[in-house]
Amino acid sequence: QVQLVESGGGLVQAGGSLRLSCAASGRTFSTYVMGWFRQAPGKEREFVGFLTWGSGSLLYADSVKGRFTISRDKDKNTVYLQMNSLKPDDTAVYYCAVADNGQWKYWGQGTQLTVSS
Repeated sequence: QVQLVESGGGLVQAGGSLRLSCAASGRTFSTYVMGWFRQAPGKEREFVGFLTWGSGSLLYADSVKGRFTISRDKDKNTVYLQMNSLKPDDTAVYYCAVADNGQWKYWGQGTQLTVSS
């Protein structure tokens, strides 16, 4: 079992920056993939990006490429989502997740980001 706790959401003006954190605990996850997703009101959950914990390889959605950066602190078992040049369209609840055997199996509770214009 893996537990995930997101933090760092809030209200920010367009063009601003914010960093989300996702602290993981429970089973070791050296081979896991950790991802970020978001869900805006009335829309389906959207993939933002993921990081492979062991190798550090990254993949981003086109909508955030060049503006968002995923990183990790192995000692803290924490993954970060640095968001720059924020737009009102980035407003959503942001979730981190861990994939196990090819499925997004574990999810955090989500943290709200609101970007004002």
